[in-house]
Amino acid sequence: MGDSNVFDWVCANLEEATSFSAIEARGTVRIALKKSGLDAAGINAAQMQVVVKRVLPDELARRGIDGGQDTCDAIAMQLKDQRFDAEAKEDRPEDIFARLGN
Repeated sequence: MGDSNVFDWVCANLEEATSFSAIEARGTVRIALKKSGLDAAGINAAQMQVVVKRVLPDELARRGIDGGQDTCDAIAMQLKDQRFDAEAKEDRPEDIFARLGN
């Protein structure tokens, strides 16, 4: 299972807003998720918004990024307006078995 669309979106926006490379942005977000008890594959937009607001600013400060709180606030604000189709429908066991039967 790959990373969620919301994870990819946040990482791309963090890379754009900071001096981070793609690897640095993804690694920093992964660390914030790990500290929150979440993972990149299963995170949804609501969970990510909390991580971006509450955990990610400290991670940016540890990495010498000035204005990390403002950066995270801006990303969180944009995040709430995004729609991630993969989250629109959670697979229920019945849905999975129905697809397997077809």
